[in-house]
Amino acid sequence: MRIRKKWRQADLATAAGVTRGMVSLVERGRIDAVPVGALRRVAEALEADLDVRLRWRGEGLDRLLDQAHADLVDEVVQLLQQDGWETAVEVSFSMWGERGSVDVLAVHSRTRIVLVVEVKSVIPDSQATLHGLDRKARLAPEIAKARGWACSGVARLLVVGESSTSRRRIAALGATYQVAFPSSGWAVRRWLREPLGGMSGLLFLPYARTGITSTRTTGIQRVRKRGIQPKRCHMLGSDADRNNEGLGAR
Repeated sequence: MRIRKKWRQADLATAAGVTRGMVSLVERGRIDAVPVGALRRVAEALEADLDVRLRWRGEGLDRLLDQAHADLVDEVVQLLQQDGWETAVEVSFSMWGERGSVDVLAVHSRTRIVLVVEVKSVIPDSQATLHGLDRKARLAPEIAKARGWACSGVARLLVVGESSTSRRRIAALGATYQVAFPSSGWAVRRWLREPLGGMSGLLFLPYARTGITSTRTTGIQRVRKRGIQPKRCHMLGSDADRNNEGLGAR
């Protein structure tokens, strides 16, 4: 690609903002010592795209994200059904030239309010997320009608997998999310139990499998070295020691 542009290595290095030696390493395939950012700048200078793929046990990471998304959808369905909602998942639509699918579509048995739920295990693109949910909520009456559901009103809910990363990304655009989703947390939970009027809400949910009380998140998690136990502070006296041991067991 460099030769096609009639560039010297020095020309490419200048355009990419790297050293000539680094360009030489890239061209010879010796990229172990080349930062990904530098490799990307070299590609962009040549009007090329750099596609870095991380695979796990022969599968792309999409497999892990898909599983996290599926687990989260299952949590949402259980929550809604407990509060008297009829639910449907992955509801596809094609109308007026617009196509897509709703992660969870629900209708409340008593009020006939239709709820459009967008489920995100992570928040990669806030603008696309907000636009997608707004579009689906706008089409919700027709989507519900196609399923034979009466619709007295439409509400929308963004459910995000609990993680420090997702909370940080949403907090960075706090004003935007506050305007888009005035309701959150327990206010959303109360509305789901007694849906009166419209609602636009944001709800963080932990990942949990049925029958398992512990939860897992996609945020930062710390792993201790095997064989190393956290230090414990012992009080003086045998009775105090036994109490501490009991607390540690629990």
